[in-house]
Amino acid sequence: MSGFGTAISERLHRRSLASRVTLLTTMAVALVVTVFAAVCYFAVRDQVRSAADESLMQRAQIASQSYVDPAGRLLIPNWVIGAGDVRVGVMSNDGRTFSRPDMDNSSAYPELGAPERAVAQGQSQRSLRTISADGTAYRVVAVPLERGAALVIAQSLAPQERVLHKLGILMLLLGIAGIVGAGLAGWAVASGGLRPVRRLTTDVEEIARTEDLTPLEVEGVDEIARLAAAFNGLLVALAASRDRQRQLIADAGHELRTPLTSMRTNIDLLTQADLALDPQQREELLGDVRAQMEELTNLIGDLVALAREEEQQSAVGPVELHVLLDHAVSRVRLRAPSVLFDVRAEPWWVVGEAAGLERAITNLLDNAAKFSPPDSTVHVTLSGGTVTVDDEGPGIADEDLPHVFDRFYRSAESRAMPGSGLGLSIVKQTADRHSGTVSAGRNPEGGARVTLRIPGAPSPVPAGAPA
Repeated sequence: MSGFGTAISERLHRRSLASRVTLLTTMAVALVVTVFAAVCYFAVRDQVRSAADESLMQRAQIASQSYVDPAGRLLIPNWVIGAGDVRVGVMSNDGRTFSRPDMDNSSAYPELGAPERAVAQGQSQRSLRTISADGTAYRVVAVPLERGAALVIAQSLAPQERVLHKLGILMLLLGIAGIVGAGLAGWAVASGGLRPVRRLTTDVEEIARTEDLTPLEVEGVDEIARLAAAFNGLLVALAASRDRQRQLIADAGHELRTPLTSMRTNIDLLTQADLALDPQQREELLGDVRAQMEELTNLIGDLVALAREEEQQSAVGPVELHVLLDHAVSRVRLRAPSVLFDVRAEPWWVVGEAAGLERAITNLLDNAAKFSPPDSTVHVTLSGGTVTVDDEGPGIADEDLPHVFDRFYRSAESRAMPGSGLGLSIVKQTADRHSGTVSAGRNPEGGARVTLRIPGAPSPVPAGAPA
């Protein structure tokens, strides 16, 4: 049975949705119509037979009030008989049967038996059963008479059978008509109901073919409209992602052009065999090439970090943020020896990516050191999961504050300095990945203040705790 059900399920899944809806609707209605027709048929049949039995019993009770003459003839009015398919007779207590002389002889009368004899002998008050005679079914009722006899009335069931036969044919025709109508209605409903789905499918196929991410038109408020609205949200996100990708490529090409051009010029100067360069000039050119290569390397690394949209799940784990801060400060001190760093850190543990967090903190410190004058101090604090970096530079202009975390954004003052404008963008991306925040503003001394908040705890994560 399971294999048969699986085969039927596979066949249904190979059909179109409209045909499946039509087929299932037709099957459901056919089942309902069949059950309803069967219930109606048997209910009508039982009602007809019950009414016939009640009528036959009443007629027998009335007829029993008549009498039988000494010759055994029934003195019963014709209205008691009522129809030609009725047989009326008397059974004596010894089992003999007498009928009216104006009716058929006793051989045409249905053969009676023990139930009727029991009524004639006074052992039963009445008898009602179905018997057959000459291929015809009769409903036979027996009621007691005086003189130790029973009045027996037998009525043919042929008229009832003809009525029930016609009723059965009528129910069958109505059932077939209902099933056909249900099939047509199911097909109409499936065709009309799936029209928005077909239209949405056509629009999606057109988008896949043309790559036109224009949102679709949403009609109504039903489930199809919700599906179209959800797909529009997907299109908007995809269009925004594609625009960001194009902008990233354009900005990266613009930023790469300058160091590559400068490197090509310096390398051309170094490779000219007939150009006499003293050792100091040659060393200066080599220094410029190294600096440009380092800047290009950093730019490519920043681009790779920004282009990565998935977290490295294998590198996620408990991280001591205060230890990462110490490592970042030590690294930046080597690159900016003329700047002092005042660090005050409290223990703070987070669950995240150690390399990404350290890179973000390093970018904050590099940015502060780049804009700080010589012999100035950069104040760094870590308290309650908040890393605050204050420098003594010129600060951030009001018109630049909304854009400092944008990719490749560089203020007018920073365009003459080394850098690609990606450092703070990486900080923001890291904060977002760790459910944190980052903000920029001014400190009380007038310099820039950048604050990075990472959720965590002031105590180590217990062993076995979920990340």
